[in-house]
Amino acid sequence: MATVQKITLSPSRDIPFNKLVLSQSNVRRVKAGVSLEELAEDIARRGLLQGLSVRAVVDTAGVETGLFEIPAGGRRYRALELLVKQKRLAKTAPVPCIVREGGIAEEDSLAENIQRAPLHALDQFRAFLTLKEKGQSEEEIAAAFFVSVAVVKQRLKLASVSSRLLDIYAEDGMTLDQLMAFTVSGDHERQEQVFERLSQSYDKQPHVIRRMLTEGAVRAADKRVRFIGIDSYVAAGGAVLRDLFQGDDGGWLQDAALIDQMVAGKLNEEAGQIAAEGWKWIEVAPDFPYGHTFRLRQLRGEPAPLTVEEEAARGVLQAEYNRLSEEYDSADDLPDTVDKRFGELKTALEAFETRPLSFDPGEIARAGAFISITQHGTLRVQRGYVRPEDEVPVEPETGPVQGDEASAAMAAAYEGNEGVAIEAEAPQPEPTDEDGLTPISDRLMAELTAHRTLGLRQALGERPDVAVLAALHSLTLKVFYHYGSDSCLELDLRSVSFGTQAPGLNDSASAEAIRVRHDDWAKALPKDSADLWDALQAWDADSRSGLFAHVVSLSVNAVLEAWNRRPRALVHADRLAQAVDLDMAAAGWKPTMDNFLGRVPKARILQAVAEAKGQRAADRIEHLKKGDMATEAETLLAGTGWLPEPLRTPGRSQTESGDAVSDSVIDEAAETDGETPLSEDDALADTDDADGDPRPAAAE
Repeated sequence: MATVQKITLSPSRDIPFNKLVLSQSNVRRVKAGVSLEELAEDIARRGLLQGLSVRAVVDTAGVETGLFEIPAGGRRYRALELLVKQKRLAKTAPVPCIVREGGIAEEDSLAENIQRAPLHALDQFRAFLTLKEKGQSEEEIAAAFFVSVAVVKQRLKLASVSSRLLDIYAEDGMTLDQLMAFTVSGDHERQEQVFERLSQSYDKQPHVIRRMLTEGAVRAADKRVRFIGIDSYVAAGGAVLRDLFQGDDGGWLQDAALIDQMVAGKLNEEAGQIAAEGWKWIEVAPDFPYGHTFRLRQLRGEPAPLTVEEEAARGVLQAEYNRLSEEYDSADDLPDTVDKRFGELKTALEAFETRPLSFDPGEIARAGAFISITQHGTLRVQRGYVRPEDEVPVEPETGPVQGDEASAAMAAAYEGNEGVAIEAEAPQPEPTDEDGLTPISDRLMAELTAHRTLGLRQALGERPDVAVLAALHSLTLKVFYHYGSDSCLELDLRSVSFGTQAPGLNDSASAEAIRVRHDDWAKALPKDSADLWDALQAWDADSRSGLFAHVVSLSVNAVLEAWNRRPRALVHADRLAQAVDLDMAAAGWKPTMDNFLGRVPKARILQAVAEAKGQRAADRIEHLKKGDMATEAETLLAGTGWLPEPLRTPGRSQTESGDAVSDSVIDEAAETDGETPLSEDDALADTDDADGDPRPAAAE
């Protein structure tokens, strides 16, 4: 039997640092991995974990010179050199080395780099977890390995996924992107259930995993969550799902029932305080449908007067605001401190203008209030609404109808456009008034006032300015006051409420803008309807035009309903949209799962994406199921300004709000769309761009 030749390993020895020199045989030319500074700090902390591979330097005669060159380990040498320059390492400090003889120096360098097996990402994640379990804090781990605390949190989160899924990841049964998606939930049983569902599904993309894990959860951006506060929710025992690898807007709250319970409790608590003011009724809900105050009269409260101290404080704030405005009037950019101060001053001054209103106690007793939540998660209290059944009955007008009171008989006396239709009346005894004159008969009064009506019509037709004033007066009475009979104009204006409430309609930007504008006009109008005519006469033309536009706008009805088709009215709505250059994208509407994409067939979703982002973008999501396609389309359409046909203004191009992206641009950005799973290295590199590199540090 042949004897097996035993190998002999190269000897190792400690060589003074000043006897070492770099070799030109090192194959590493491109800098990569951990920086020299970080490697030097690591050596200073832990010592040199891997010795240098060196060869003796000989002269031309082949005699050793006492120096040793380093074909493998140049980065470690440079890190040691940096420590020497920093006087943290002596020039003659012994360095552990392996002394090689024979062979080719370049082969040593190449073999050391090629044959080194990189640490699997999962091993690194578990190693970080082990360090945490042995008492090191996240900050200490981050400092030791020269990464951010956020990266440490990410790696620990990855290591906390179900052990079954980690084993599948280790065997290349899922990508790193998919593993990242599973970290959204800390429930191992739930993670495994979702994985089982995915095994039966064609689509296993990370966004699908996240959606499955957050089914039934409530986003932290939801106005109900903002209203109660995440901290309060957590203190009450609620769990929050977080995504450390993607923006999650604060995460997802898992316990929807607890959220509803806390919202109801806080609203009822607020309602108790409002009810103590003496209102007859209080209605409470997280949200009310748009137009819920339609046909209810709103009381006209008066702001509480400012005290002498408050007047003085407002004067000081206004003076400072004026001074800063003049000082920085021509500045392009405001300093941060000045900009912050401007914001503080505006908030403080607005507080003086939005003081609580005081109402007549007698009116409070028959009025009520609506309590809800704004779209920003703050409390909304709408006080002072009187229901028709709670109004004080209006006593019928009595007494002689003469002079200025003759207008009360106009409507009964004249109902046609061409003449007067008056029934024959039976002879009545003529009463005698106090001065002995016989009153004008009802028939004659109707005839005379009919003539006066025609006279008014003719004269008003010659005075457009007064006609606009009269129309504004009549419509304003109907919108802002309960007694619309204060005008002789028989104009009608119906503020339209919607039988079918679109999702989020009452919280839309348009609804909020209308509310603010309406409240501003209400504050500007006199409290008593009898004073309205004189007030409007005193206003300038711009103010009257602004109010007229507001009250007329409340009568617009461009709703297409199956039971109430009005083709000519809808054609006029298109003309009106063109006249005001309506852009619904600029008005705040954007396609989402709830308001469009989740409620139309797949063909319309693909059409929308093709119009906004190009046909190739649509082709890449064509294979998805309906729900996943809608979710992906919502992301693709964000910021494009795309609108479905019913919201488009004729003549306005879709590209005026958001230009469609060309197919070539789509191709260049394909990696960022999320359709194609990234390789492990690419996924880790992407994470490095956002939060730091979770890959194991390069070996020394």
